[in-house]
Amino acid sequence: MINPIKKTRINLAFLFISFILTSSVLAQPRLHPFNPLPQQWDEAIPQGNGMIGSLIWEKNKTIRFALDRADLWDSRPMKGLHRKEFSYQWIVEQRLNDNYKPVQEYFDHPYDREPAPTKIPGAAIEFNFTKGLSLLDTKLNLDEATSEISWKNGTRLLSYVHAVDPVGWFRFENLSGDFNIQLIPPSYQAAVKVSGDPVGGDDLGRLGYEQGTVERKTNSIIYHQKGWGEFSYDVIVSWKRLDAKTVEGVWTIRTNPDVFKSNLDLNNLQQKLNSGYDQNRKTHLAWWSKFWAKSDLQVPDKTLQHQWEMEQYKFGSTARQNAPPISLQAIWSADNGRIPPWKGDFHHDLNTQLSYWPSYSGNHLEQAMGYLDHFELNKENYKRYTKLFFGKEGIAVPGVTTLDGTEMGGWIQYSLSPTVSAWVSQHYYLQWRYSMDKDFLKNKAYPWIKSTATFLEQISVFDPESGKRKLVISSSPEVNDNKSSAWFTKTTNYDLSLMQFNFKTAAELARELNLMEEARHWDKIYQQLPDLAISKNNELMISPDFPYSESHRHFSNTMAIHPLGLIKWEDSDQAKNIIRSSIKLLDDVGPKLWCGYSYAWLGNLKARAKDGEGAAKALTIFSTAFCSTNSFHLNGDQTKSGYSDFVYRPFTLEGNFAFAAGLQEMLIQSHAGFLEIFPAIPADWNDASFKTMRAEGAFLVSAEKKNGKVEILNIQSEKGGSLKVKSPFGKFEHKISGKVKITESEPGFVRIEFEPNSSITMKSI
Repeated sequence: MINPIKKTRINLAFLFISFILTSSVLAQPRLHPFNPLPQQWDEAIPQGNGMIGSLIWEKNKTIRFALDRADLWDSRPMKGLHRKEFSYQWIVEQRLNDNYKPVQEYFDHPYDREPAPTKIPGAAIEFNFTKGLSLLDTKLNLDEATSEISWKNGTRLLSYVHAVDPVGWFRFENLSGDFNIQLIPPSYQAAVKVSGDPVGGDDLGRLGYEQGTVERKTNSIIYHQKGWGEFSYDVIVSWKRLDAKTVEGVWTIRTNPDVFKSNLDLNNLQQKLNSGYDQNRKTHLAWWSKFWAKSDLQVPDKTLQHQWEMEQYKFGSTARQNAPPISLQAIWSADNGRIPPWKGDFHHDLNTQLSYWPSYSGNHLEQAMGYLDHFELNKENYKRYTKLFFGKEGIAVPGVTTLDGTEMGGWIQYSLSPTVSAWVSQHYYLQWRYSMDKDFLKNKAYPWIKSTATFLEQISVFDPESGKRKLVISSSPEVNDNKSSAWFTKTTNYDLSLMQFNFKTAAELARELNLMEEARHWDKIYQQLPDLAISKNNELMISPDFPYSESHRHFSNTMAIHPLGLIKWEDSDQAKNIIRSSIKLLDDVGPKLWCGYSYAWLGNLKARAKDGEGAAKALTIFSTAFCSTNSFHLNGDQTKSGYSDFVYRPFTLEGNFAFAAGLQEMLIQSHAGFLEIFPAIPADWNDASFKTMRAEGAFLVSAEKKNGKVEILNIQSEKGGSLKVKSPFGKFEHKISGKVKITESEPGFVRIEFEPNSSITMKSI
């Protein structure tokens, strides 16, 4: 039952403030040690701000900063792709007529054969005087986004990439000899030894650039590189001596054209340098302090705790508005003389989507908007592609794209899939549900989802006899790879669940905007879609005539469970059976062909099934077997322990951020129409807490569990509204700020009505 508060407002407020202090301010600084200093680029110390980034490592016993910028791109059109056969209808005909080899030759093979379009690296700085020094300690302070390297002779190197400005900083203290710095350009004219290897990366010499120029001045170096077409970039480094033992320096990368308006020239850089390392660091620290204050969590598993902190740090380093979204490697391109794995491009059939999963409950909606801004910026390009390839109106997004959203080909079942924009739609929807921003709903979310629904209605075919709608050919990433059989003649659960989600959501948002005629239309189309394919054992299938029977890295058949939430544990016993059976099937078939991100995704799936032990196990395997020493996701099983037959190590980021989302999913869920805290934690996690995590409806939630019992729950409402809460208490007392009304809605639940900017704190008694 609900008891009126018996303690004073001050006492209960003090209890809650004590929780906040205990969980954050009084905690030890978040540190990641790097001892010994990494001697491989994909183990390096990562730093960045969404636009520029660096990897700090030791090459040939010399400290090396590999420098990168998110919009360094060779954007030449994919050779041979846009031929007269570039047509969805032509591909349908070849598939149905069993004449698929020309399709593979025209549209799949160029991605493997051609070196570009592709992301390209920047350059590197090497500090040669460090070569003979004996290392003492190396660490990355995550709270301050600052690295520190110290040597036994007393020399110390501090560095950070400024959180806001397109500038990297370094400061050497206690120098015992001459300061010597070199700017090392990429080897665009090196001999080509590797070509046609999209995973390992072709040698940069394949791009055909003339080698750029390096101009050295007294206290600065400028490297100018001409790229493809009109594109060029400059890497600038400048430094000054403060005294005989102290040097401060800055670096930046400029692009031409400067699409994102983030260029600094040498004069601007010199002004930054003159204002000093410490002065500039104030605004850097202020940004990161605000970022870390957005949310926090504490769990008793040290491995998972530290991995989550590293993921938060990397997310803060890669996700920004006014910058490109997170690509496969973002601002940390391979520093190995090669094109990045998979060209460092934007894969929208899993990779970009997983990268933004943690932003919603993690209360980083501002960073998530950088993802959606990318789609808004490139809308006209997507409409061009939709009309050119599909011959339809509305919006379809290519599954594999360049910086400006242009299609690149590849395995076209996925790179040219008709349902990609529907998965993007979910991120528009989540941004709306977690923010309740009516302007965003009206001007961005619904227009995108409506445009996607318009396209999906046109590309799907209605069968009057069955009364159902289907795709003529359908796929499921990346089942059967790029074979003809990867196109199914019955709609796959992957495509179908995305279509169901998009039409259902279009109707919901139309009603929210009082567009009732449009809502009725989308409801009608939604009702025309068939049911998902489910086996006699209640397992989600790949398609109606293709069960999940072989290990596969992409859990595309389970999209309806997570992330789309079309089948929820809370719905019914039948829903529970489907979820439980589908996940068991994944486990039973086994991880032979899983990647690291498969385990991260599995952690999310098991959290949705309220399986805390299973979720924690999957996330632990990801962290311990598939990540480098610097926490980078390396795709393959680095321990060779049988967690996967893939033991290679191409670095991509989506698995990292899916991990973070999985741990958050264990602590807070709000997708089922009510708020539930600690829904999927292991039985032996007696102590756990989180601070200002975000729930659907624009609610900020903090909670603490001690000695196996939830002690306190705080809910703050930004926009007002009604929230159904699964009560973690027997009896509780409460403190209210603003206008809040609570009632019992049904056994085990309470209904809370909030005015905007009001809150409630509930404490167990």
